Amino acid sequence: MSDFYKKILDNNKKWVKSKLAMNPNFFKRLAEKQNPPLLWIGCSDSRVPANEIIGAEPGEVFVHRNIANMVVHSDMNMLSVLDYAVNVLKVKHVIVCGHYGCGGVKAAMGNTSVGIIDNWIRHIKDTYRFHQQELDDIEDENERFNKFVEINVREQVMDLAKTSIVQNAWKNGQELTLHGWVYGLNDGYVTDLDVNFSCDKDLDDVYQLKL
Repeated sequence: MSDFYKKILDNNKKWVKSKLAMNPNFFKRLAEKQNPPLLWIGCSDSRVPANEIIGAEPGEVFVHRNIANMVVHSDMNMLSVLDYAVNVLKVKHVIVCGHYGCGGVKAAMGNTSVGIIDNWIRHIKDTYRFHQQELDDIEDENERFNKFVEINVREQVMDLAKTSIVQNAWKNGQELTLHGWVYGLNDGYVTDLDVNFSCDKDLDDVYQLKL
């Protein structure tokens, strides 16, 4: 058994003891049900832990993560998580949280093949194409990278709003707001991009489903 593997098992035992010391019924309460008010769609990057960033306890955040926090309309994994969160858990907020320094976004800005992920980040390349003039006008490479991270989050929030799952919830009068954030690896702060949807009125007519 490697030292690292043994360490994480030991850490689990310490974590359990610390939780029980604060509240002997912590796990009993947690096992009864989950009622999170938030679905978090974030990047798989190990440096971006959803609960820790916002100081949330277990049971308060329903989480879906993939490379570059993408909302792909044909991704059944993401759609299944979204459907369960919206229609069963009745979450009131969905946050798409990207992060500066995202490797997936960076790869989408170049032409180097990195394996099967090339097919995934092609969706991000489409976003670059849609905003190419704005991005190419930014001379500083790091500034352009950061801007692309923000644009990618905005596009994913819009793609969320286009789903039948979200639009059906709105049509039924369900309280549901979509948000876009970017997390800073260097300072730990999130930036609210002020892209918020609580109805389909801000979408182009072609995306407004008649349900």
